Amino acid sequence: MTTTVPAPAADGTPTEADILRAAAAWAWFPRGSEHVRGDLLLVRYPERFGGGVRGSQVTSARPAAEVLDGALDRTRACGESVFTFWTNPADDPDLEEELRRRGAVHFDTVTVFARPTSGAAVDVPPGVSAEVVRAVDQLREVDAINVPVWEQQPLDDDGLRAEFAELTEALDAGTGFRVLGRIDGRAVSTGGCTIVDGFTRLWGAATLEADRGRGVYRAVLAERLRQSAARGARTALVKGRVSTSAPILARAGFTRYGDERGYRLAL
Repeated sequence: MTTTVPAPAADGTPTEADILRAAAAWAWFPRGSEHVRGDLLLVRYPERFGGGVRGSQVTSARPAAEVLDGALDRTRACGESVFTFWTNPADDPDLEEELRRRGAVHFDTVTVFARPTSGAAVDVPPGVSAEVVRAVDQLREVDAINVPVWEQQPLDDDGLRAEFAELTEALDAGTGFRVLGRIDGRAVSTGGCTIVDGFTRLWGAATLEADRGRGVYRAVLAERLRQSAARGARTALVKGRVSTSAPILARAGFTRYGDERGYRLAL
């Protein structure tokens, strides 16, 4: 199927169609994962992130039931027992109704937001700071936040070295970075960025539960916007969880461009 997308505005500002297209193209391939593209994108996650197969980005002339059958067959062939799917308005066909019919559980919703990287400042309270991660010790602090927030396994020494090498490579190339947020010097929040085609994708924001509501997420957000602008990204794109970050993002000048819903089906 061919889709005609409006061109960006004369000043280079992305249109709504540009933003939705960038959001639809966003996918994450964790280190150690496997992926295949067919009627949809399927990514087999490593055990550190809970395993299972995650699907998105549907583009097929086949009926929704057949597309889903193929995804579930491949999930079983991988020896996995959980299939996770994230909807997107660009999906063709839309699998949401078929997933519900088969008993899939809706477990989360994120809102697609975007705003210019420069412009309106994000208010940050005193005693809160944020910094770009440039050292292994900082990455250890990041991992100590991610493990309880995302309920994932901690990095071992080999994993820490591999992740630091990836981080350093992205920093040197100007294609991505991580930020670490502190309250009175204590590391309690983090978030990453990947820069693609003028967009900075803001991902992986996590704050220790006991320290939420104290402004450190805003500090991490402000630093990611500043650093992204310095690297040439003009538009920030983020998928904020309705239950946590979405209200903060709306107050920080982000515009809503629709929702994506996560479904989980046990095989």
